[in-house]
Amino acid sequence: DANSSSFLLFLRNSDKPQYPTTVSVDFAPNLRRKVGGSSLSHLPSPKSLQAGGANMDSWIIFFLTLFIISVSLILVGLPHGIGKKKKKIPPGPKGLPIIGNLHQLGLRFFEVEPILRKLRAQYGPVFSVRFGPRTAIFVAAHDLAHQALVQSGATFAGRPRAAGFARIINSNQHNISSANYGPLWRLFRRNLMAEVLSPARTKSFAEGREWVLTLLLGRLRTEADANGGVVVPGRIFQHAMFCLLLFMCFGEKVEDDVVQKVETALRTALLAFGRFNVLGIFPILGKIFFRQRWRDLLEIRRKQEEAILPLIRARQSVDEKNRFCYVDSLLSLELPDGRKLDEGEMVTLCNEFLNGGTDTTSTAVQWVMANLVKDPQIQGKLHEEIRTVAGEDGEVSEESVSRMPYLKAVIMEALRRHPPGHFVLPHTVTEEEVSLNGYSVPKDATINFMVGEMGLDERVWKHPLEFRPERFLPGGEGEDVDITGSREIKMMPFGAGRRICPGMGLAMLHLQYFVANMVREFEWSVPDGEPVDLTEKVAFTVVMKNPLRAKIQSRK
Repeated sequence: DANSSSFLLFLRNSDKPQYPTTVSVDFAPNLRRKVGGSSLSHLPSPKSLQAGGANMDSWIIFFLTLFIISVSLILVGLPHGIGKKKKKIPPGPKGLPIIGNLHQLGLRFFEVEPILRKLRAQYGPVFSVRFGPRTAIFVAAHDLAHQALVQSGATFAGRPRAAGFARIINSNQHNISSANYGPLWRLFRRNLMAEVLSPARTKSFAEGREWVLTLLLGRLRTEADANGGVVVPGRIFQHAMFCLLLFMCFGEKVEDDVVQKVETALRTALLAFGRFNVLGIFPILGKIFFRQRWRDLLEIRRKQEEAILPLIRARQSVDEKNRFCYVDSLLSLELPDGRKLDEGEMVTLCNEFLNGGTDTTSTAVQWVMANLVKDPQIQGKLHEEIRTVAGEDGEVSEESVSRMPYLKAVIMEALRRHPPGHFVLPHTVTEEEVSLNGYSVPKDATINFMVGEMGLDERVWKHPLEFRPERFLPGGEGEDVDITGSREIKMMPFGAGRRICPGMGLAMLHLQYFVANMVREFEWSVPDGEPVDLTEKVAFTVVMKNPLRAKIQSRK
């Protein structure tokens, strides 16, 4: 559920575009060869995706905004809402008709968070902003988040109707994260929890985790040997996690060229998604002024289907299956309207599964390792616990990580200090008359919870900017933290309430298992003259602005 930039998905909708949900491709269905050691340079960078056309886009938006402001100034004096009692919504900056507060928030949506922090300081823990014609409510207080998401969970469990461009990617909201609260959402979530994320199913994928751990450690050694011990591990983390999620999704160790094709298609879509937000603000004008962007969106979707459909069809054609996987559950799933999923909808659900399990987890791993490199004392204390619990030889088992409280404290502190998403996906209310903190919450407004702000609340956390795992040990202010938020919300990296991330347990297992084994295998240190820079940047998740560079040395 957590997603750093997706609160912009509330933007106004257009009519459903006519777009084919399936494509025909000719692709080798052989999935059984192990991943090799190919280069990861095929992945696109955020900078390259954001740079193209940025200047021209800014000028078009600028003149479009000027035009709308001119019209707004004419309309601002006209009477409206005569005879209606205006409800008291959360306070916020005064906007203009039609465009709302767009002229105050700027054109670069991925830099809007600092502005929201200023608004929180000015208006309090709950405030509102208008993005075009739609109202967005932001909640920054942990107690109000608990009141909404847990105490009134069903009421605040809705999702906004996706903008037309987003419905191309999510098959008209046919996935867990975007489906509205109701039978379809329950079916998708129940299927994932029972068929993939149950304790028995999670255990059945242990073979895949062991394989990926070997792959991960091997690539770290190879890169270190070629560069005097120095590694840039972010891409290696990401690639390893992607291989594991492919294994869980399709039931096989996918061959390397297929991994590259799928990873590139999905990564390109993630990093480019912010470019399409403008298409949802004023859909009709967006189709006129940004025709090329619409074409780019359709091409991105085509490449997603071209990469994933062969894997679905290959799995469908297998008669004897060695293990159950996510696609097997999708192939047999029956929707509330009595039909089966079409291929486009299965692509969307696979896309969600792969991205949800890869990007946030690999981002969190990098933040953990960056803080361990930055503070050798914390790393030393963690290594001593690992050595004591797991013994001198061999890898750290999945069973043993449950007996490492300091390891869990390190992971929890990283999720508090550097949550991969600073916002959960936007919520809506499911009833007409809803209030929060004394304010009315309109049914067509989105409610956005500021995860990053809650983890830095000085009323809850002592010296919140410090990285101090001890706060989660007995005697610390985080000792009794319930990460699900059921009793109380102090931090919510996985969301909370009805919409809490279904993969939370699996993510915690992956974080503890892979971090413990990397610390056991290598001593991590700062390369000469290269201090760790913990500055944040928004890509799809909140990543390190300057990716981690570390020197590793085998402990054996």
